[in-house]
Amino acid sequence: MIAEDNKLNQWTDEASHKTSPQAITLEDEIRLLRSKMELLFQQEKSFTSDIVIEISRLLDLKINEFMLKSQNYKKK
Repeated sequence: MIAEDNKLNQWTDEASHKTSPQAITLEDEIRLLRSKMELLFQQEKSFTSDIVIEISRLLDLKINEFMLKSQNYKKK
């Protein structure tokens, strides 16, 4: 099983007090994608299976989107 690190939780704690309801939905989406990726990895037993890579790429996009929204909010 993949160990849960605190980076996602730090982003959530750092930004959740200052974000819109849309960002909270994005945080939930990130958590769900990460859980799905972990489960698929356990099933596939490979980080290089097509489905795990696909979910990983989507997760990367969502994390980048979250980071951009956090930075834009801090600039205001």
